[in-house]
Amino acid sequence: MILKGITKNVKILSIASLFTDISSEMLYPIIPIFLTSVLGASMSVLGLVEGVAESAASILKAFSGWFSDVSRKRRPFVIGGYSLSSLGKLLFFIAYSWPVVLLARLVDRIGKGIRTSPRDAMLADSCEAQYMGKAFGFHRAMDTVGACVGPLFALWLLVVLKENLRMVFLIAFIPAAIAVAMLVYFLKEPPRTSRPEGFSLRPSARQFAPAFWRFILISLIFSVGNSSDAFLIMRAKGIGLSTVAVVLAYVVYNISYSALSFPAGILSDRIPRKTVMIWGYLIFAIVYIGFGFFANTRSIWGLFFIYGFYIAMTEGVSKAFLTDVVDKDVRGTAMGIYHCLTGLAAFFASLIAGLLWTHVGASAPFIYGAVMALLSCVAFVLLI
Repeated sequence: MILKGITKNVKILSIASLFTDISSEMLYPIIPIFLTSVLGASMSVLGLVEGVAESAASILKAFSGWFSDVSRKRRPFVIGGYSLSSLGKLLFFIAYSWPVVLLARLVDRIGKGIRTSPRDAMLADSCEAQYMGKAFGFHRAMDTVGACVGPLFALWLLVVLKENLRMVFLIAFIPAAIAVAMLVYFLKEPPRTSRPEGFSLRPSARQFAPAFWRFILISLIFSVGNSSDAFLIMRAKGIGLSTVAVVLAYVVYNISYSALSFPAGILSDRIPRKTVMIWGYLIFAIVYIGFGFFANTRSIWGLFFIYGFYIAMTEGVSKAFLTDVVDKDVRGTAMGIYHCLTGLAAFFASLIAGLLWTHVGASAPFIYGAVMALLSCVAFVLLI
């Protein structure tokens, strides 16, 4: 049976992520266009907004993961984080300058920072070890179905509302609120086994195996070149795609991401997760080279489609890899460290990408990202 090993909690968390992503992805492909075209912000400002928002979320992911380990409760962090993100959606409705957009992104990402590490630890707590990759893959697949539906729904609303972006921002609050209601009524705290005698939850590098820190190093190398997808959207816009075509291209990416996430998770339970992730990084490098040198109004569709392969083979698999190399009592802390450090690296990636775009050229951020992805592949081969 294809859903064997997928528990009720995994299904609830996955469906909640689906609705939340419908909400978030209604906004994500139009925020860069709204910020630059409507509010007149520069590409450097776009990089700053994305970088600051994501780095704030990343710092909180470390603390929320650790607190969920200390308190031995994940559910309050998950519900609280999703609730705050849903409220953040409303702030876009009243944004008339880029600092307000920054505030809206901060509130939304702070909510994500609070929920992500405890949610990922809860997913791991709620399934058996032999189905870990499958569970994370299922969650990513459901999450990304929302990422497919959201932009399409946004396109329909843009037509119906005659491109009134602010009303789209307002309507995006509804699916986010549905997700919160589902979690409140159906999500259960998984049973936790007693800790081993003498176990300490004081933060210490010794709590984690060398393989964990080597994987963190590899992830940092990759993340410092992995700038916000907003730059892919603006690249597509810059080569001549209309706003509608840009959103549809982003949907194409999410379709391949969603279709491959579950199979990639299952595959990582059967072959070394390292192998799956290396192939994911290689695909990323190839796609970024394509965006840098070969992007045109025809090739962009194929590049977005193949880009979905990379993230399907790395996003959920990386979290399953982490659960393989850490003790279950520090899963939240481990997820928090991973999300925090890679998110801070992503801040610099977006900042660097914005500067490269502004001062060197539109191809420069993608060449830089491809080089860092190839370096991370080499590090994976040598260190893991």
